[in-house]
Amino acid sequence: MKLNLKNPLVFFDLETTGINITKDRIVEISLLKVHPNGKEEIKSRLINPEMPIPAQATAIHGITDNDVKDCPTFKQVAKSLADMLEGCDLAGFNSSRFDVPMLSEEFLRAGVDFDMSKRKFVDVQIIFHKKEQRTLEAAYKFYCDKELQNAHSAEADTIATYEVLKSQLDRYPDLENDVAFLSKEYSSFNNNVDFAGRIIFDEKGVEVFNFGKHKGKPVVQVLRNEPSYYSWMMDGDFPLNTKQVLTKIRLREVNG
Repeated sequence: MKLNLKNPLVFFDLETTGINITKDRIVEISLLKVHPNGKEEIKSRLINPEMPIPAQATAIHGITDNDVKDCPTFKQVAKSLADMLEGCDLAGFNSSRFDVPMLSEEFLRAGVDFDMSKRKFVDVQIIFHKKEQRTLEAAYKFYCDKELQNAHSAEADTIATYEVLKSQLDRYPDLENDVAFLSKEYSSFNNNVDFAGRIIFDEKGVEVFNFGKHKGKPVVQVLRNEPSYYSWMMDGDFPLNTKQVLTKIRLREVNG
């Protein structure tokens, strides 16, 4: 099934040094850009993470320090990458929990202003788990009747994710071929204020903390009653995106 798109939709996958969004780095990125007219273009490249790649990470994606030693850093490619993603919605497999937050962090670390707030996000894994409860390899076999070769290579996973979404739209009549619908109905970003979900909107649309001793409490109220909590978070091991969101809320209240 051809995707019904209003904006280009970029399927992407990251391979990284680990799963800690604040400390780990990207070592490979692959993007498959699908245009509203059906045109497809794919770009993949290795990235020098400027840190050693742990053996356990290499065991998963096969990328070694030697493979990336002469490759550009993320900062060197960040601007051209942001240009390619300009005006696009994003899609991936488990992207809402990991790939989008990680990509956001890398842009922030590189000093590139890449606003994700107006984009729609489609997480094919969430659709899959709600429908079938499987992994990407199983999803590819189930929906496309193919064996996923080179699993955990960014390009193979990216292409498989794209093919799975098209097959899901063919299989499920209740899935609308519309990115806005897929983003709204099948994305865990719906109530997130920051990508990591440390701050969310409650049922009244109020920004509340989603962790720790202040879980469920309005952010504005906590910052007003316990000003040191802001400093604690800014000095803590929280994603840059979370700190950015927290600062915006604080400044909004101070200047409001």
